[in-house]
Amino acid sequence: MNEPAPRPGNEPVPYRSAYRDAAGGGFRRLLRAEWTKLRSVPRWGAALLAVVLLTLATALVSQAGSSEQVRGREQGAGAAPPQRYGALVEDAGAFDHGTLAGDGSITARVTAQADSHPWAKAGLMVREHTRHGADYAAVLLTPEHGVRFHTDYADATETAGGAGSTPRWLRLTREGGTVTGYASPDGADWRRVGSAELPGLPEEIAIGVFVASPGLVEVERSFGGEGISESATVGEATFAEVDVAPPAAGAPAGTVTLTGQGDIGPLRYGDDTVQRALSPALVGLTVVVGLAVVTLTSELRTGMVRTTFAASPRRTRVLLAKSLVLGGAVLVAGALAALGSVLLADPAPLTDGPVLRAVLGTAALLAVVAVLSLAVATLLRHGAVAVAVVLLLILVPEIVAPGLPLSAALWLERLTPAAGLAIQQTVTRYDTAISPWGGFAVLCGYAALAWALAAWRLRRRNA
Repeated sequence: MNEPAPRPGNEPVPYRSAYRDAAGGGFRRLLRAEWTKLRSVPRWGAALLAVVLLTLATALVSQAGSSEQVRGREQGAGAAPPQRYGALVEDAGAFDHGTLAGDGSITARVTAQADSHPWAKAGLMVREHTRHGADYAAVLLTPEHGVRFHTDYADATETAGGAGSTPRWLRLTREGGTVTGYASPDGADWRRVGSAELPGLPEEIAIGVFVASPGLVEVERSFGGEGISESATVGEATFAEVDVAPPAAGAPAGTVTLTGQGDIGPLRYGDDTVQRALSPALVGLTVVVGLAVVTLTSELRTGMVRTTFAASPRRTRVLLAKSLVLGGAVLVAGALAALGSVLLADPAPLTDGPVLRAVLGTAALLAVVAVLSLAVATLLRHGAVAVAVVLLLILVPEIVAPGLPLSAALWLERLTPAAGLAIQQTVTRYDTAISPWGGFAVLCGYAALAWALAAWRLRRRNA
């Protein structure tokens, strides 16, 4: 056998095995060895258990505090905000309506509207029913944003309606599952404003005039949290020559004056109760970071890693096996912790798609953070520094962001590993920086980059 050529300088000569394991068999043995190592060290198993227990203990304390707040609120203040299309929505205001069977239309002239809010609404609406969160479509007038067509609790869209002020004629027609809004300055020259398909619209629907007026919201952002206060506004409008054709039982007619408060549309400042229920997982995350770092640095300190590399000279395979075993163990512990937190808080049924995604995504988040921490520890080879770096990248942006201008905070939460926490979101708020899967992809990108650098460095230096 020929001797390998000497390398210049002090560059180490990596040992290469004289034989190769059968495909797959060697790696399976390596996985078993890493799993045996993980479960045979008592403090590592205790750390996995602590991920679950500390998360659940924090959830219990948080839930007790939330219960006290609920008992202190004024009762009968109204129904909880419904959730539609992955967002909290507000379904308030005043609605004077009747029951229309089959196709038909409603026409009215808005003769006066109070300027209670730039987005105050006065117009015509059809709804599948009058309960919170019903499908609906509306054509409406606003004090400062013209004529709009509104549906699906989204922001009101503007099409051919253009700018408008009172007096203004409005018309809403229903043909099967299609609802179309029109506007006219004189009741003769009608222009289409917008249209919507409501496939679940029943034969009998609620039809009438409505008034809504959003509250005035003030947000105070500071390091570590935010404060949101809202003062109600009262909208008022007068409708003349209200006509429903064909006639609908109980529908308004002639001249009608309505007053109402509250809005119909997206609730940008609502609380994501599922994300709040899963927030105790951040306590478990700190334990995960420490566990992942220690599993490597303890082997470096004791020299056990040399034995591992002697038995399996392919260092990248060793790092991969460690990552899979540690990530899998943390995934299971994270799933138990996240599931327990949600069951304790009971913010929404687990069968809801966004809720289930947030629970399983929290488990995946912890597993990816474990892999990221393992990679950083491999690069830095100093336990305390590695823990500090990972926690700095993930937790500090969450603490600092509320104290920054909103635009800067959004970019901070998009570009750092803290973006991965978006996987816990189930609704869209005013300060939503990134989509759940988009944020998770950012975290996975950081973990993959750190892992690749760790594997590269591990191959090029002595244990």
